[in-house]
Amino acid sequence: MAFNLFRNKGEKREWDVKSLRDALLRFIKEALQKVEGGEGSHIKELLLFIATTPDDKHLYEGAVYVHEKEKFRNEIQKIADDYALDLPSDWTVEVTFTDDLPAEATKIPELDAAFLMHTRRQVMHNASSAVAYIRILSGEAEQDEYVIKATDDKINIGRDKKAVTENGSYRLNKLVFPATSNDESNKFVSRQHAHIEWNKNGECFMIFADEGGVPPRNKTKIHIAADGKMIKLNSTQIGHPMNEGDQVILGESAVFLFSIKAEG
Repeated sequence: MAFNLFRNKGEKREWDVKSLRDALLRFIKEALQKVEGGEGSHIKELLLFIATTPDDKHLYEGAVYVHEKEKFRNEIQKIADDYALDLPSDWTVEVTFTDDLPAEATKIPELDAAFLMHTRRQVMHNASSAVAYIRILSGEAEQDEYVIKATDDKINIGRDKKAVTENGSYRLNKLVFPATSNDESNKFVSRQHAHIEWNKNGECFMIFADEGGVPPRNKTKIHIAADGKMIKLNSTQIGHPMNEGDQVILGESAVFLFSIKAEG
């Protein structure tokens, strides 16, 4: 099945999945070829935004291999190889279906799509201002939502604001589940349960279980939004990179949601 799209006034063009894919890839190739000054090797991520009608969405989904994301990346990599475009080995491509094309992205002529490219230098600059949101789903915390930033120090999570550590020093918790609460979930949150910190190399927020949040004292579990799996943090040394929609379970039933999206 094909759909019609006006190219110029009075002129129509028919598109199918293959021709649409070719048009997207051609635009990406031309954008990559315009990168000058050796910046190609610094490219970190390619972002493709698609805002089309429900009737045409399936064509775009087929064009970008929406169910086999690695195939679309491979198509771009072939172009990079054929035209000697020096992409780094760890570059990524992200395709997002949205209601509106972002203003900062370049509109692709004739298509319901826009393109944005970030170099490693840009990503590192943006990372310093990264913000995320912690939303309490179960249990009673001092706030329903906490805003955390990449520039924050270690963000401690635990029962009560102040806790005495084993060496006698005081630990201050930022995400606080008060012991005075009548909510049963709070009773299973340790005073030194976990902490979140920004990882510069991974460019992400990481969560680590602390002494009170690993067996046999207590538990820290994470429900992974991407695949529905549940993981347990059994070591204070091994953290988990947080992703959109991940849910962290402290103890038995205190739960918070991690998000990089502000609530509308």
